[in-house]
Amino acid sequence: MPTPHHPPAAVRRTLRKLGRDIHDARRRRRLPMAIVAERAFTSRPTLQKVEAGNANVGIGIYAAVLQALGLLEGLGEIADIGRDTLGQTLASSDLPTRTRLAPRQKP
Repeated sequence: MPTPHHPPAAVRRTLRKLGRDIHDARRRRRLPMAIVAERAFTSRPTLQKVEAGNANVGIGIYAAVLQALGLLEGLGEIADIGRDTLGQTLASSDLPTRTRLAPRQKP
């Protein structure tokens, strides 16, 4: 059995918001929990944990639920390089300021 995970408060808040958003999306679609759980290949109690923003539920389950609701597309964009301005800035600062051509090899 895996050890319990106690994420920081910011992570817990974000997961609770994600869970509420998933709950609201399911209700807007007028889908019962049983149907969404079945489409996500999970159980109803696990879907309840997802909608509560439980940190002990694997990201794969969250992804399956998002797919069941037709919302999976946005998940793949979360850490996309185009949105990682800090990472791009750090990578740019590591670029050499000057480049030199390698000396030619004699045949």
